[in-house]
Amino acid sequence: MATKYGLPIFLEDKTGRLTGSEFVDIHERMRLAYRCTVRDAARTVYGVFDLTSGASDAHRVPVISLQFGSDNSLGTVTVGSSQAIQMTRYLSVVNIFAGSKLRRFFASDGKEYRWGYRLTDDHEWSCTNSSGQLVAYYNLKHPGEPEYYGSSGCMLSVEEAFGHLAPEMLATMMIMRNILAYDL
Repeated sequence: MATKYGLPIFLEDKTGRLTGSEFVDIHERMRLAYRCTVRDAARTVYGVFDLTSGASDAHRVPVISLQFGSDNSLGTVTVGSSQAIQMTRYLSVVNIFAGSKLRRFFASDGKEYRWGYRLTDDHEWSCTNSSGQLVAYYNLKHPGEPEYYGSSGCMLSVEEAFGHLAPEMLATMMIMRNILAYDL
């Protein structure tokens, strides 16, 4: 991602579904995929794939793996070749008053980030750093907005300075959407 636009990375969510999608930057700076890699009676595993480089194994080797229980319960997260960690530890509740829709995690840069649901009128989901700076956000297609060919109309945006964390932002946002969808 050599070219700097001074704009967030606008990752268009092609399907808007929890069961898999491609996330393609409208300026073609980045391409991520979120897809199911294993589904059996005990679990469902999704991989986040960074397809940006075009490397020969990019479609086969996920940069992050998310394992959910067969009932969509929270399972484990594996970032790269690190040890799997429980999702509830990786993406932990900030406080009991905020509930499960406000969670924090420590990204690969060692810094804390927080995802929250409808914290502002502008975004369905928003992620801030420990200074309160907006890092990423996810928006649904607005009601009444026209249909888009090949797109759900949903968008994950990652501020350009945090583009290196985009796969982690995608993975944690999908966990948060799962928490909301299944009331976990």
